[in-house]
Amino acid sequence: MSHIVTVQDAVTAFADFMEPTGAELDAIELEMPVILADVDLLDAYIVTLDRTPTELDARRVRRARRRALAARVALLNRTTAASLSGGAA
Repeated sequence: MSHIVTVQDAVTAFADFMEPTGAELDAIELEMPVILADVDLLDAYIVTLDRTPTELDARRVRRARRRALAARVALLNRTTAASLSGGAA
């Protein structure tokens, strides 16, 4: 019979490779406005889950959806501008 045993050191060990790199942290920082806009949109949806949405709720969801879309467009424009700023090939 073979026993299944977890290796505690392998599961909980702290290693340098487990930390995010500087590039990953920069990418998260770049995407933070999109993340926050999505959180606001989810909050607007959550408010309407347990009741019949009112006109105010509908406006809140529309505003949050527009902010989320605008944040995504701004991120796309920043990343596109950064990739094109290298000059002509």
